[in-house]
Amino acid sequence: MTRPFPVGGQPIRLSRFGAFPHALAGVLLYLLFSVAAHAHGVAEGDKGYIQEISGTQLLPFTYLGAKHMVTGYDHLLFLAGVIFFLYKLKDIALYVSLFAIGHSVTMLYGVYAGVNVNAYLIDAIIGLSVVYKALDNLGAYQRWFGVQPNTKAATLVFGLFHGFGLAAKIQEFEIARDGLLPNLLAFNVGVEIGQLLALGAILIAMGYWRRTAAFLKHAYTANVAMMCAGFMLIGYQLTGLFIS
Repeated sequence: MTRPFPVGGQPIRLSRFGAFPHALAGVLLYLLFSVAAHAHGVAEGDKGYIQEISGTQLLPFTYLGAKHMVTGYDHLLFLAGVIFFLYKLKDIALYVSLFAIGHSVTMLYGVYAGVNVNAYLIDAIIGLSVVYKALDNLGAYQRWFGVQPNTKAATLVFGLFHGFGLAAKIQEFEIARDGLLPNLLAFNVGVEIGQLLALGAILIAMGYWRRTAAFLKHAYTANVAMMCAGFMLIGYQLTGLFIS
């Protein structure tokens, strides 16, 4: 994966940040606090509807899956970090597929088997995944340790944790056991649809940005802002864990 940052020596120094990094940092903070505000809750209307129905309900669960992914800013931050320096569609497809496989497996298993995972802890790990990917994009591991972690394996592993996060949210719906498996599969299909829609929007924005001189100038700052958002998310979730 090609990065515009040096593997060794001193990191790039940016003397003038311009307006873009400040705007990006503001957006990341806004998304972060949106996540914080909804980290462990589901919309009351959605929850009430799900609790009232039973049997196989493919369309409602597909819609809920797409809605959750499109509004799941922590997942989207990680996904944006994953594709930040990916330029070829086949590479993007590979990494997104690994992420999808990871979160699909643990989401389906977690809900169907009734695995009860602390939502605060899982969301803190999701925040950690954002930090990890931002540092990877900055070339930090090569400078600090002289090695480059396997990015494909890391994407798959963090996808597994993201799946447990999805499972924790789904279990809040208190879904009826009648028709559970097809409803879960429909929810997962919705998640993938939402992921593709969000990914498309991210790629369009990234495509325009990459064609400007500002990309190489501000890519470092953008990943630092992403890392800070991840750290803030970790802090918020760990605080919730300790006081809950």
